[in-house]
Amino acid sequence: MNSFKILLSASLLALSAAPSLAGDTNPPGDGSNILNTQINLQNNWSNLSVVVDTVGGNAVGQGAAAGNLIDITTMNNTRVTNDQTVGPGATIGSNINMQVGNVWGSVGIQNQVVCNGASVSSDPSLTAVQSNQECHAADPFSQIGTSMRNIAGDAVVQGSALGNSFEADSNAPNFPITTRQINNSATISNVNGSAMNVGGSVGFSSSAIGNTSQIIHYNTH
Repeated sequence: MNSFKILLSASLLALSAAPSLAGDTNPPGDGSNILNTQINLQNNWSNLSVVVDTVGGNAVGQGAAAGNLIDITTMNNTRVTNDQTVGPGATIGSNINMQVGNVWGSVGIQNQVVCNGASVSSDPSLTAVQSNQECHAADPFSQIGTSMRNIAGDAVVQGSALGNSFEADSNAPNFPITTRQINNSATISNVNGSAMNVGGSVGFSSSAIGNTSQIIHYNTH
């Protein structure tokens, strides 16, 4: 009799659980389950010093420094838990010193510094993201010093410093996102430049941003 009662109870529990399992079209094991934890406690620094003279084509200089970066691309149901932290003892910076003259093409100089960066792109029926980013670095720091003369084409200079950056895009009908960003750093971008005798266009830009997020949900109809 006791064995019969145990079997009966087990059968009733299985029957009661069946509808909920049948209604779950996205069980936890389906698709991509991504858990990312990144902690940076040290310095990350880049220096680029260049002299360019008499070039028949283009002249390009690029610098970058980052504490933590992740880039996620999937084509199925996706669940992401992202946790990125940069400690208070870290410094993150990039310097570019570029002197350019007598270039027959165009000149492009770009310097980008980010404390924490995360990007998620997926095309399923479910994309769920929980993201936490904390930047306690001393100074995400970007600096460009340049002198450009006798350029036949365009001359473009771009500098940027970011504390926390988060981007997500999906065409999933279900697209819940929870994002938290804390920036406790001095975010600095400096551009010092001159341009003379340029045949094309000239552009200088500099930006310093503590926290930035971009979320794109494509039309699913």
